[in-house]
Amino acid sequence: MPARKYVFFISIFLALANLAYALLANIWFLLPALIFIGLAVVGILDLRQKRHSVLRNYPILGHFRYMFESIRPEMRQYFFESNLDGTPFSREQRSLVYDRAKDIEGNKPFGTEHDLYAEDYSWMNHSMVPKGGPGKPRKDPRSDETLRVLIGGPDCTKPYSASLFNISAMSFGALSANAITALNSGAAMGNFAHDTGEGGISRYHKQPGGDLIWEIGSGYFGCRSAEGGFDPVAFATQAALPQVKMIEIKLSQGAKPGHGGVLPAPKVSEEIAEARGVTRGEDCVSPSAHSAFSTPLELVDFIIKLRNLSEGKPVGIKLCLGHKWEFMALVKAMIERDTAPDFIVIDGAEGGTGAAPLEFSNHLGTPLRQGLVFVHNTLIGAGLRQRISLGASGKLITAFDIAATLSLGADWVNSARGFMFSIGCIQSQSCHTNRCPVGVATQDPQRQEALVVPEKSIRVANFHRNTLRALSEFAEASGLDSPRQLQPEHIYLREGHREILPASAALEWLKKGALLIQNDIAGYSTYWKMAQASSFEPIKSVEAAHDERKQDT
Repeated sequence: MPARKYVFFISIFLALANLAYALLANIWFLLPALIFIGLAVVGILDLRQKRHSVLRNYPILGHFRYMFESIRPEMRQYFFESNLDGTPFSREQRSLVYDRAKDIEGNKPFGTEHDLYAEDYSWMNHSMVPKGGPGKPRKDPRSDETLRVLIGGPDCTKPYSASLFNISAMSFGALSANAITALNSGAAMGNFAHDTGEGGISRYHKQPGGDLIWEIGSGYFGCRSAEGGFDPVAFATQAALPQVKMIEIKLSQGAKPGHGGVLPAPKVSEEIAEARGVTRGEDCVSPSAHSAFSTPLELVDFIIKLRNLSEGKPVGIKLCLGHKWEFMALVKAMIERDTAPDFIVIDGAEGGTGAAPLEFSNHLGTPLRQGLVFVHNTLIGAGLRQRISLGASGKLITAFDIAATLSLGADWVNSARGFMFSIGCIQSQSCHTNRCPVGVATQDPQRQEALVVPEKSIRVANFHRNTLRALSEFAEASGLDSPRQLQPEHIYLREGHREILPASAALEWLKKGALLIQNDIAGYSTYWKMAQASSFEPIKSVEAAHDERKQDT
């Protein structure tokens, strides 16, 4: 008898022994007899099934393997994870958000736990003559103009004064009704913006009255025709809402760039159908690509159209940077049309709240730092940067995250998971299962009840306020009056074994109009030659191909 089946045979033996003793001597032994009979039946079924090799070789005992595997994330998080180990956010990062959301001082004793000599470590230098200090009165982040940015180009008649820190795109449907209500209530309290995500403007976005950035994806939810295309009348109606401060065309997202999605019919409730403008009980499809445009020029024309339909509100795009010539093609279209989006949000491939195929999460799209610097440089090189505000999103939750991103070219940042933590997310990573343990990412009405809106909305506002105060102090320690004064020379990078340099020296920075007059800018000119305003397809000229090979070499 193989040792791996001992438990199975012992269960059979004990089942028979207890059953016999119960019938012959003591009826109370019937209970353990039933337990061991049950185990024996499980063992027989394990041997007969064909799906799991482990159970065929280890009847009964093999179930413990699956049980421990199912609680492995919780075991790691609660018993084995250090302050810096957790992914995608460490215990230290999550605890910082929890403390700030609860209005608890986020100080830490006994020095840093980070390896300051790690190859990817980065930092900001302080000044010998810092501004501010403990005695300086603090302005309210809700009204402090040094913590806000005016978004709207020369073609925009209704610019929006946005906070430097806002809630990134998360749709109703992915998040629960209570989560959306708490987030928007907190945004209203703190005077900052809440991106709707591509799932449309739901009743839960509207009720609290917080400022909205209306995101429009390829499904055109909220402005969708019966055939699934763009409906200008529906768009104009929604865009006219006073809450809607900006309109954002989503081209791609960091979690799954170039990937559409389907919300299965059973999950399309009455409320979701109402927000998205679809039929309840039918599959809700988000195509991979937009149907309203297919070329750079058509995209620019679409931006103009939305700006006119919204009566002058800021209209922009959000993308995770992919093919560089495609973005440059869009820039050439802006030049040809002599107009531009009011803003561009760069989403990093660090991902976000959206569930995605593993390959998309791990190996598709450009990380935020590289994507942001490229877009910032391209706009400067094309002479368009002053017309376009830049936002950034991708694992940004601390004051240093924000400061570093501002120094690399962003005008403001958005955070999704940071604000999820503020309303109670514990990083269980069960968002796609509808079994979120804290009621944040679920449509289960009973699970949602765990999230108490009045309590959590205060935490959203607290997290925003305390993070911006920390950002102000960070800038003041660097000798600046405002975080908006941060420049590349303020952040230092150690990448690999390279010399430690400020970002102003470690990275390439283009001069205004350089792409229009120079043909030999490494990392840029080749792609510029490949780009064309009339198509996202690259121009493969002999010269461009030669330059590309030379650059790769």
